[in-house]
Amino acid sequence: MQLREFKLERFFAAHEFSARYLLSASDCEALTLAELLALADDESLALWRDLKLGYTESAGHPLLRSAAAALYEGIAADEVLIAAPEELIFIAMNVLVAPGDGVIVTFPGYQSLYEVASALGARTTRWTLQPDASGWRLDLAALEQHITPATRLLVINFPHNPTGYLPGRDELNTILDLARQHNLVVFADEMYRLLEYDPGRRLPSVADVYERGIALGGLSKAFGLPGLRIGWLATHDRSFLARAQAFRDYTTICNSAPAEILGLMALRRAEQITARNLAIIRANLTLAEQFFAGHPDRFRWLPPQAGPVAFPQFIAGSPVAEFCRRALEQYDTMILPGDVFEVAGDHFRLGLGRRDFRAAMAALAA
Repeated sequence: MQLREFKLERFFAAHEFSARYLLSASDCEALTLAELLALADDESLALWRDLKLGYTESAGHPLLRSAAAALYEGIAADEVLIAAPEELIFIAMNVLVAPGDGVIVTFPGYQSLYEVASALGARTTRWTLQPDASGWRLDLAALEQHITPATRLLVINFPHNPTGYLPGRDELNTILDLARQHNLVVFADEMYRLLEYDPGRRLPSVADVYERGIALGGLSKAFGLPGLRIGWLATHDRSFLARAQAFRDYTTICNSAPAEILGLMALRRAEQITARNLAIIRANLTLAEQFFAGHPDRFRWLPPQAGPVAFPQFIAGSPVAEFCRRALEQYDTMILPGDVFEVAGDHFRLGLGRRDFRAAMAALAA
């Protein structure tokens, strides 16, 4: 397998830990260990105190699987596989995709969602979001046109990174109806689920409403705990889970024991943690809207509907990559250009989940 350079990850590796401000982070403000331990219940604190640093169960700690399953309507604990989110994407694509298969992927997006399938010999088709007056949209007719007799897999990401797009329930139903008609597996990256600005617009998990649906969830984004490296796949397809777990024997085998117990603490306080992160996002979204309203000659604001990211457009004339370079070199502020997503149009990703957003936006204003 020949994988292309992961542009976004190389960009972050070069600048994430040296720039003063990160204006393009896709996660929420990280909790400290002390904050997480303060939220823990008695059972998980006892598990933490008495933890043995040995091997863990390859599918994940049973209590952690149960806590992840509780986020869904009809998923059982043994329908969950725990691993790092990026690892789970890699495993799923290796299990689901064969050379020559057709794979349709929402685009732009996290590169591994399409790159791994391409490297495995699949024919990937990008189902591209388009900007409009209200933000972003997906053309459902285009999805139907993309489906061929070779198509086996549809990869979607809602709430969407980097645009913050969230389809309506009717749109999701149409997507799943098309998938059902063509017997497609649907792999749904739901890492930003639970961060809908309007909870009434929260979509059901694909794992709950589609018989061939596989949902990716995790603690990195909505929970602000990327350092734990805890994610999960949820699905009713137990055959897929068995194959995925067998493939994992060739990657990490099992999870970090401390991370699993800390992850259990977080999942048992899911509502409290996501409410904290939503409050940060909403406050920062108000600041962003005010800023972009004051600079219509330089930026086109494309409002997100969910999650900690937006994808506005730089319209001041020079390439967005040059604008981002100047922000980094002159103001010590990292802004992720749309080029990293292989997207034309001079867009850039704006991260709304950090507490230093006001200071970072002051650098942007400068």
